[in-house]
Amino acid sequence: MSAARAPWLTRTPTGWTIAVHVQPGAKRTAVAGVHGERLKIRISAPPVEGRANAAVVAFIAEQLGVPRVQVSVARGQTSRDKLIAVAAPECNPEAMLVSRE
Repeated sequence: MSAARAPWLTRTPTGWTIAVHVQPGAKRTAVAGVHGERLKIRISAPPVEGRANAAVVAFIAEQLGVPRVQVSVARGQTSRDKLIAVAAPECNPEAMLVSRE
């Protein structure tokens, strides 16, 4: 494990909390880097009727290789700044930033 963990990532008893900044309506869904102390994620889904939230959950679950039911929006349902809860202590969320191209 690294001595200095990313500021957007917090270990919890059940897994991880990831602070994200979501940019809905993007051309393609991808990790865009770091925005302040949050992981910036571009989502192609529009911010209508929870579509962007569902897309963020699906994208993070896919990136981490965990089932969608283990990923949820813990805070920020109607905001671009969200806290995502991941109930999978074995996964490595820092790899999402490293693997982006």
